[in-house]
Amino acid sequence: MESAATYFSGFNPNDLWFLGEAALRTLWISFWAISIGSILGIFLGLALSVSRLVAFTLGTILDIFRSVPLIIQLVLFFNFAPIIGLRLNPFEAGLIVLIVYTSAYVANVARAGIEAVGIPMRRAARSLGMNYWQDLRYVVWPIGLRAVFPAWVGVALGVLKDSALVSILGYVELLKASQILMTRTQEAILILSIAGAFYFALSYPISYYATRLEQRWSQ
Repeated sequence: MESAATYFSGFNPNDLWFLGEAALRTLWISFWAISIGSILGIFLGLALSVSRLVAFTLGTILDIFRSVPLIIQLVLFFNFAPIIGLRLNPFEAGLIVLIVYTSAYVANVARAGIEAVGIPMRRAARSLGMNYWQDLRYVVWPIGLRAVFPAWVGVALGVLKDSALVSILGYVELLKASQILMTRTQEAILILSIAGAFYFALSYPISYYATRLEQRWSQ
């Protein structure tokens, strides 16, 4: 009993602060992964819509990143990067993999949004004198965005939760911090419940404001 008292200690208020800081690190890596991955995914989506040959070639590559489990991508890249001369810390390696992972999903969402706009409507826009980029800006983007916005929100929420897998590289985000505290306190139910509450607090505002935005668009 004395040994257990030495190695284990109960949950205290400082641990809650520790989890809060870890939640901010989860939000930080997710924010950059979703932001950069979405921008990159939009350009990849445009490329997918250009021709069938590009769609087949690029689509096959993107399918690899969508098919291989994220945890395998993280481990492989983190161990392969030093071989090609890249010295990356866990945050940098995890962020790169999450960006590629996000862009692979957003590319197909963007392609679906572009294809949601009918060919006759696009031809009508071009007949009015719009060039390709004006067609995208004033016709495809407003209509396609509304069509695929729920799918993009789903991708963003998925990346927020999947960012927990970066913990396997040693990045102390919310899940890793929870594991550290569970090892010390042996209070798994309590700590996992708090971690779940933090994940909900991070995810719910995205879902809520996305729903409000969809309702505003539908009016």
